[in-house]
Amino acid sequence: MGIAGGTGLASSTAVGTDDDANADEVPEYDGTVVQVLSMGGTIASTPGEGGASPSQSGEALIESVPELNNYADEILVEQVTQLGSFNLDQDDVADLGEAARNVENIADGIVVTHGTDTMEESAYHLDLALDLDIPIIFTGAQRRPDEVSTDGPANLITSFRAATHDEIRNGVYIAFNEELHAARDVTKGHTSKLETFESPNKGPVAAFTRDNVRLYREPKSYSVSLSALRPDKTVSIAASGQGMDDRQIKFAIEQGDDGLVLDGFGLGNTSEILSDAVQDAIDSGLPVVVTSRTHAGTLNAIYGNGGGQTLKDHGAISGGDLPAHKARIKLLLALEATNSVTELRDCFSSW
Repeated sequence: MGIAGGTGLASSTAVGTDDDANADEVPEYDGTVVQVLSMGGTIASTPGEGGASPSQSGEALIESVPELNNYADEILVEQVTQLGSFNLDQDDVADLGEAARNVENIADGIVVTHGTDTMEESAYHLDLALDLDIPIIFTGAQRRPDEVSTDGPANLITSFRAATHDEIRNGVYIAFNEELHAARDVTKGHTSKLETFESPNKGPVAAFTRDNVRLYREPKSYSVSLSALRPDKTVSIAASGQGMDDRQIKFAIEQGDDGLVLDGFGLGNTSEILSDAVQDAIDSGLPVVVTSRTHAGTLNAIYGNGGGQTLKDHGAISGGDLPAHKARIKLLLALEATNSVTELRDCFSSW
């Protein structure tokens, strides 16, 4: 298998497999170039005295799975950063996006190796900010390479199959546990199980078997396009909980935040105390997006006394079915384009 660091190309010859006889029936690759952008995460981690940390390079990850050569004739590898995803920030994700843009005319597909904790945020960030003519497939692992039944190699194979599939030619996705999920809809649903990623209400875009790919939804971006990649705004998240006071929202106002996400209850409700603070925030010029801490479903403004209808009357923006952490990413990027509440509301009413 040919592997090159940075932007250089190295050629390799794909190894034949037992499935070659079925190639005409189920075409999955045609001698393509795959760019791997490595970010660290569990898939690259090893244990240490102070706890596990990412130590394996992207090149080492790819070299450890020779079967990847069945799906790409040429493989490029670039180490963008090497961190646990819980330590990534928006600048790191912007660096990743710029690396992806740099290879759009070189590669046929991009695979990003990344930690699972914030993988969905990075994927959604790029889905909003980039509009490339090649697919970007995020993947990683729930178990380190040194652990029994590590899932990294299988997830890498699934990501390569997705990145080189004839019908998956744009958009940003997460490939995990032999499923492909759209970046907008996917979320991590379990701390440790291998089948952690799911798309509530929507389901996966595709499922992979040994020799086939079954498409459930059209492979594409399901996100509105925003021109910003590297946001320079401050958006925090205020939580809702029984008996909580309004200090989080007051702090956001005092610190001059550019936007705020309120993670509400159920259909998008909160207490009267927090609702009054939301009105103060909006009156001060701080746009507020409301989401629900509930795992699935969308918002509906029904209740008064601090509920969804009250928040709507105050001028809060509905986050629809986005979870708070994704609504924050969207608001960060949208605020780079506009400060108009009307335009922000239009942005959030679109996918």
